[in-house]
This record gives sequence, C-alpha cells and structure tokens, in this order.
Amino acid sequence: MRSSLVRTGVVGGASALLLTAMPASLVSATTTSDQPAVDCSAVLTAPTLDAAFDAAARAADVPADLLKAVSYMQSRWEGHDGQVSNDGGYGMFNLKSTTTAVPDGAGKGDGDSARSTVSQLDRAADLTGIAASTVRADDRANLCGAAALTAAYAPDLDATTPAARWTGAIAQFGSADTFTTQVLSTLRKGQSRLTSDGEAVTLEADPSVTVPSATASDPQADCPPDLGCEWIPAGYAKLDPADPDSTGNYGNHDKADRTGPGGPKLKYIVIHDTETAYDPTIGLVTDPGYLAWNYTIRSSDGHIANHLDPKDVGWHAGNWYVNAHSIGIEHEGWAGSAGWFTEAMYEQSAKLVRHLADEHDIPLDRAHIIGHDQVPGVAYGSTKSVHWDPGPYWDWEHYFDLIGAPIGQSAKNTTKVKAGDVVEVRSGYADNVNTITGCQQASPGSGDCVAGQGTNFVLAYQAPSTDAPFAKDPGWKPTGAAGTTYASDISARIQSGHKLVVAQVQGEWLGVWWAGSLVWIQNPAAKPVVFRTTAKTVTTTSTTTAAPIFGRAYPEAAAYAPFAIPFQAHSALEYTLGVGQTYAVSDADVETDYYYAKSYDGSIPDDRTDVKGQLRYYQLWYAHKQVFVKADDVTLADPGKQNVVPTSLPRITGEAKVGSTLTVSNGSWSREVTDFRYTWLVGGRKVADAASYTYTLKPSDAGKRVVAVVTVDDPALRAMFAPSLPTRKVVE
Repeated sequence: MRSSLVRTGVVGGASALLLTAMPASLVSATTTSDQPAVDCSAVLTAPTLDAAFDAAARAADVPADLLKAVSYMQSRWEGHDGQVSNDGGYGMFNLKSTTTAVPDGAGKGDGDSARSTVSQLDRAADLTGIAASTVRADDRANLCGAAALTAAYAPDLDATTPAARWTGAIAQFGSADTFTTQVLSTLRKGQSRLTSDGEAVTLEADPSVTVPSATASDPQADCPPDLGCEWIPAGYAKLDPADPDSTGNYGNHDKADRTGPGGPKLKYIVIHDTETAYDPTIGLVTDPGYLAWNYTIRSSDGHIANHLDPKDVGWHAGNWYVNAHSIGIEHEGWAGSAGWFTEAMYEQSAKLVRHLADEHDIPLDRAHIIGHDQVPGVAYGSTKSVHWDPGPYWDWEHYFDLIGAPIGQSAKNTTKVKAGDVVEVRSGYADNVNTITGCQQASPGSGDCVAGQGTNFVLAYQAPSTDAPFAKDPGWKPTGAAGTTYASDISARIQSGHKLVVAQVQGEWLGVWWAGSLVWIQNPAAKPVVFRTTAKTVTTTSTTTAAPIFGRAYPEAAAYAPFAIPFQAHSALEYTLGVGQTYAVSDADVETDYYYAKSYDGSIPDDRTDVKGQLRYYQLWYAHKQVFVKADDVTLADPGKQNVVPTSLPRITGEAKVGSTLTVSNGSWSREVTDFRYTWLVGGRKVADAASYTYTLKPSDAGKRVVAVVTVDDPALRAMFAPSLPTRKVVE
C-alpha cells in the first residue's frame, strides 16, 4: 500500500536482484544497499507512453490520471530529449535540478521529521534507483521518478477526496495556487494529444473532479479576478534624486492616459520571452534604471505578475510607436528553447490576453497579438537589430486555440488556390518540423536545438524547389544574403496566421509577395499549409515608383504646430512595396499619432500630449513584420461583399454604460454583408432592433448581460461559420 511507501520508504516488490539486472546507466550512482522505494522495471519496458503512465501509477501507488494531468500542464507530455526547461527543469514533469526544501515527513520514516534540501532529480533517483542523469534524459525514467515523488509528496494519506489527498503533491510541481487549479481542471475536462515522438496519450475526462475556486487576483492588477495575478509595480523614479521633478533623467516607463480620451489607443499585445529566469526578470522590471513591460509570467506554473497600469506606456518593444499602443507580456524562457514553454504558462497567458483584448477592444488576430519579432524597426538600417523572440518554437496555433480565437476558425487548409487569392498560413506545429541551428549561440541559456521539434512557420524559397536558396529579407540581412536555418534568422519564415497575396501557382508551389520579392512556399496536397481568406490589399499608385515602408505611423508636420513639441521626422525602412506587387492589409484604421513624454512629473510644456495627425497609413503583412505604408502612395482594393469565412471572432465594441451604442464588428468582414444577421440579447431576451448591428443601451439594461449573436443565411457559409461572440455585462 502507498501508506507503506511513504512511511517506510520501501515497497516489497523492489529487490537487489532488480538493480543488478538493470543496465548500469539506469542505476543511481548514489544508490546504497537500501532497496529503492519504487520498482521502475515495468515502466522502463512499457511498449507505449500511455502504458508507461499506467505502469508508473501501479509502481508508486498513485493515480495514473493525476500523473498525466501534472505532466500535461508542464510539458504536454513532451520530454525534450533531456534539454533543460525555461525554469531549470527536465523531462515530461519538468523535474528541477536545483535544491528545494522537502516537507516534513515526506518519504521519510515516521520518526524523522527533519527538513533537508535536495533536488527533485536527485530525490527521484534515490526513490527509484535510477541515475539522476537518466531521470533527466529518459522519458520513462522521468515518469517513474515523478510518480515516486508524487507519492512521497502526498501530505494526507487518510483524506477522503482526491483533491484533499493530492493537492499538496501537485503544488510541489508548480507552486502557484493557480497551477493546482489548472491540474484539477485538466483532470476534469481531459486531454488527448499525439506527441512529437508519435506517442498517443489520452487523459479521459472525469466530471466528478471538484475544481477549487481559483486564487483571486490582486485588486490592483489589471487581470481577470480569478487568475491569481500579483501586483509588482515597475520602477518609476528619478535616476538622480537631486534632479528637479521636471527632469528627463528617469525610468523605467512613462505616464499616459491610454484608457481614456487623452492618450494613444491600445492596439497591440506584444508577446516576449525574458531570456533569463523569472526572479532576475522581476529584479529588472522593478529597477528604475532598466525597462518596464506590463506582465511577467512564470514558466513552471503560469503565475502572473502585473507591473503597469494599462494607461501607462512601458518601454519593451524597441519601437516608441508600438510601445505607445501596446501591452507587453514577458514569458519566462529563451527564444531558442525547443518547445519548452509550459502548458501552464500558455493557458494563463491566453486567459490574460483574452481578458485584455476584450477590455481594450484589441483584435484577436496575428496582426494585433504579435511577437516581438513582428515589431518593425524605427529607421533605415535598424531592422537588423530588432529582437526575434518568442522564437520559432512558440506554438501560435495552440496559443490562439487557448485564447478562443483559433487561427482560421473552421476554414480548411486547401490547395484550391489561384493567382490573386489572399491566403493565410496555418502550418501545424508538432508535425511541422523544420531544421533549426545555433539555438544556444543565438539565445545563450536556451540549450542546443532539438532535432524533430515542431515549429511555427513554413519556409519561403527563392524558386519553386526545396533545393532553391531560402528567401531574402533586405532589412534583416542588408548584405543581400539568403535566409538560413540559424535560430534567430527570420528571413524566410512565414508564421502561422500570416496573410499573403498569391501571385503565381506552379503545381504544389505558391508564388507570394514577401519583403519586396516574389518567393515560393510549398503547399502539398498531402498536407496543405494555407487556407483561403480575405483581406483588403494594396498596390502602388505609381506605375513607375515603389512605395516606401515605415516602422511608425507618425503625423505630418502641421499636426505639431499647436504644441511646443518638436516635429518627429521618421525615415522609411529598408523595404519598399514594389510596382506590380500586392500585399494584404492587416489594419486599415491605423492610429496616426506621436505620444510626447519627456519629463518625470509631466510639467514641461505640452508634456504627456498625444499629437494626432491627418496623414493616413495602412498596416501591412510584410516580410516577418507588421509595417506601415502611407495611404497616398498606394491603391486600396477592398473585397467588399464577398462571401468568405470570417477568420477571427466577431466582437462587441463600445462603452458599457447607459446611452452608449454597442456595435458588432469584425476585421475580416463588413457589416454591409447581407448574409449576416445580428440578434441582440439583453438579460437573455431579444430586443426590438434585433436585425441591427448596433444597439443603444437603455436605463433598464443596467446590470444585465448583453450578447450579440451573429448568424449566416447562406447555407454553405452557415456550416463553416462559428457564431460565438464575447459577452459584455452592462453597468450604469
């Protein structure tokens, strides 16, 4: 029985004969003459990973489903070939090599309640008789070691409910209360996945599992109330206390009014990784001499720290225009770490992003929920120095599934594509393996690249052949060199969610416009990587002159005239939109402004002013970035009333108060499309103007939930369209 395991440290099935029969590499160098607590022989020889979970559960007398749920939240059942995780762990259970305190009596004799420090890897080795190096690198050894640890961690052997009996053990794998909630939620709803090694693992749903109430977020944090967010404010101080309050020598962010009428509008959420561990990251964001961003998320358990009020501007993106319009989220990890962003982190981050997007009306698409690698440079020659996180291993498709806005929704990948079509890339992940090299060199601390690891992109070539050189990116590589497999080289990588205009089709190859040139992506019938979508597109107005590309949408000189603010000239980037080329528009409603913030207390003339201009820009899908082109330099083509499948969720926009008008909108379709109908529900009842895309809130609506439901009349579209909408609670 497991009570014997925990109280005496011995299981009757283990023997010295077992140890001598095992390969030398599986025997711990620290094993003494004592028998190991858990016999792992059946686990190590299990024919499948699913069977290995069952064998480990029997060996350690712990529930197999619990082991699956904990491992899923740490790694999605991926072992990562012994590579260290973003927070210093190894294997499917992210077992730590650092020393941690052992709870009183955990795995010890009844009379021994002394506390010690030992790493999870070393302790798993002691409990199983398997070498710590093997527990680190071998999936089944890691599983058996984690099962032994789980049994040793169990705090209450006589508890009557699974939650009470095992929550203490779960917490040893992820310290935040939210991690325990995530594990129990996973047990309740179940999961199934094919790993990158081709192992099918299934966790059956168990509706009987009781999930405790989630930890409340700090009231100061801009977070869902049940996400357990912590408020750790960014440093804001004069760097020399002797300076006057009007000094410009301060850090590490700027005060603004981004959630009110006086500041730049929030348009983007930028996904970063930290390139260091969680604790040093917190030290940096709280240091006035460094930089600030809005949130930091811990890898092991998804714990979230909020550092800035959303109205204020962090210094995180390397582009002041993007900073002024964005929220920055740092994820503990390294851009070269192959697949080692934990599921706990993904899930917590996705919930946060959905909350922020709904709260600040940020579109849930890959043009507005962007990686740091999509942020453009600010001037000619600057692109080669921009960042490339979160890197090739961030799983954008899974992330958007968790957000609740799947890339492409229900549209199907297809080879039925012709010249002139707009397509969107959806590459897959676990089965989308691309060669990556130089991970540790490009991202020190990430470890080596892992062969066979899934990636988030398709490759672009200079000709329709896999033998052709990779595509060029004149901003990233000004020398004109072709792209490479090097981890940070984004020259030829077209990520999932990116929209392209097809110029030519040759067999299974699509010629598309990319970084000023025609490039080719393979779209095989056996595994198509694009689906047809829609977008406004642009071509040059001039028939002889290319259009310049910009990294910022700054105003014209006349907009500065009323203020004591210097005109902000900004040069074009290394890119152009060539004559005859066509690119997809990712935002036709760009904010043209410059936020002026130069003093610590905002006291200098016109400080903390958002200069708004009349010059119009369009935001484009261009190379690996989101860039801007002046509207006067291009001709806009609008697909108008085409019957196409929407590729992002419809949204309700507008202020939730009596007298305001709410609007149903979506970036990929127009309200004039007659195939769509709109039904407004207030407090669960239809309102009179149910066919309208707008609804004006009445005094009687106060405190009621308002939902807009979109339906499609066209039968072919109706089968493909996901009608679910975000909801908004109306308050007076």
